[in-house]
Amino acid sequence: MKALLVLEDGFTLEGKSFTGDFETGGEVIFTTGMTGYQEVLTDPSYYGQMVCMTYPLIGNYGIAREDMESAAVHAGALLVKECCKKPSNWRATMSLPTFLKRYEKPGMEGLDTRALTRHLRINGAMRGVISTREFDLRALREKALALPAMKGRNLVPFVAAQKPYAWYDNAPREAVFGPDGAYAWRGTGLPLLVYDFGIKWNILRHLCEAGFEPLAVPPTFSAQAAKASGARAVFLSNGPGDPASLTDEIAVVRDLIKIFPVTGICLGHQLIGHALGGTTDKLKFGHHGCNHPVKDLTTGRIEISSQNHGFHVVLDGVPDVEATHVNLNDHTLEGLRHKTLPVMSLQYHPEAAAGPRDGNYLFSRFREMIGNAVGA
Repeated sequence: MKALLVLEDGFTLEGKSFTGDFETGGEVIFTTGMTGYQEVLTDPSYYGQMVCMTYPLIGNYGIAREDMESAAVHAGALLVKECCKKPSNWRATMSLPTFLKRYEKPGMEGLDTRALTRHLRINGAMRGVISTREFDLRALREKALALPAMKGRNLVPFVAAQKPYAWYDNAPREAVFGPDGAYAWRGTGLPLLVYDFGIKWNILRHLCEAGFEPLAVPPTFSAQAAKASGARAVFLSNGPGDPASLTDEIAVVRDLIKIFPVTGICLGHQLIGHALGGTTDKLKFGHHGCNHPVKDLTTGRIEISSQNHGFHVVLDGVPDVEATHVNLNDHTLEGLRHKTLPVMSLQYHPEAAAGPRDGNYLFSRFREMIGNAVGA
């Protein structure tokens, strides 16, 4: 079935659908990972985005239940050079086309992904529309231009936790609170309150392995409720959209920092940056992939990292906050810590399953910082 991709600047590519009839739009980005398409599709941080995979053959190892990063597909669409319809992998439970159809998400193949990636690198990520129904290029471009821009857009409500939940036995569980707001901690690790802005499940798995007992809560969970819960530290998760649009959440983080040791990854890192007095700015085409070099300024060690973000933190002139990690491609901030408060955060993803493991040690570093602060 013929399909067209039209970007807001008029750039057009033809391909075909491998998931049936569709028309949808969003910010078009590319990711350079050779593997990890299932993790990309189920990562809530990709909400509102249509993802182009730069590796030419996608779907060859199918879909495995264990590789889900959430309970649904959040990316708006998948754009590939060639989709493998018959996977070869003993772990696979279904094919990529079947998976996308189950969650009613479009898949488009046969388009020139190299040309699209080059265009986005030169001109920046931009809005686009894909369609099997409409082939008038002017009409599709107008639809793309009518889509909301990512800058200034709050997408967290579409993917964040709606109510608190515990995480154990590798799954979300019902959370039980007392009349006074105290949570019935199970005693399996350091009590950790996790603000779920659209968390990847592998973050929760790694927090458990690092000696925490995670209790996930919605972004609206107040600092007073956090204190009443009995938590001894706070973790802020990844999530989609423009961090500067989350003014209420930033105010909550500012209050949390006064009470708890606080850490965060990706969007959580950006919210910490705002709460400490910094700002965020949109990257030209974002960092998406499994091969970004990052320097740990505290050790001098170079890590290969997995990344997925379209904004970065700017700390110009912020007192008592220092950079701990920097991206060696464009020198943007990848990690920070406060000089006197127990606060640290990372922009990239040390928990990434479909990529390098260089940053896994950072969960232990989080645990050590929090342990020193609370005497655990």
